[in-house]
Amino acid sequence: MRLRNIPGAQEAVENSPYVIHEPEKKKGNMREVFGNQNPIHIEIGMGKGQFLTEMAKQNPQINYIGIELYSSVLLRALQKMDALQEKQEAPGNLRFMCIDARKLSEVFAQDEIDKIYLNFSDPWPKDRHAKRRLPSKEFLKLYDTFLKKDGTVEFKTDNRGLFDFAIEELPQAGWEAKAITYDLHHDTVLNEGNVMTEYEEKFSAKGNPICKYIICR
Repeated sequence: MRLRNIPGAQEAVENSPYVIHEPEKKKGNMREVFGNQNPIHIEIGMGKGQFLTEMAKQNPQINYIGIELYSSVLLRALQKMDALQEKQEAPGNLRFMCIDARKLSEVFAQDEIDKIYLNFSDPWPKDRHAKRRLPSKEFLKLYDTFLKKDGTVEFKTDNRGLFDFAIEELPQAGWEAKAITYDLHHDTVLNEGNVMTEYEEKFSAKGNPICKYIICR
């Protein structure tokens, strides 16, 4: 998908107080960014930030970091935070990084992250691009380098092909499923407390079933 370049987006990201700048210098000490020792949950490929902003509001005892590669996309999340700040409603436990997910082991130390969210990730439909998919065995091995031993990954998508692929990758990477559903919004257990993303609202409104898993090592 070609993303439209937004003039000033990169500058806005570089100057935002909500963005963790030079995150590699904070590796192993990421909690200092928040000034507490609370658990850290991250969303990789956070888009415009609706999901993570709501999670941060609902769970002030958890620190959240949104990971987004494109400054033009991250800009939308920063604009939402600015709007919330004007109303003095911006959650203080939410920060962002503009970074390629493949470099996350350079910014997070072993056992530094408690939970990872993958929401409606790019399916990279061509077979030759399989290792770029965020629930691929390659990325699962990457997550091993910074996720706590009892940490979990939660993945949601409406793309059944991508979800089936993600399930098949688990044993190859040494992970196992704690919970799986192929119709989240009709699953009374897994849907309890579910916070929807922008894409989830859109696809669900069209009648697309939402798949979800929770996995651990």
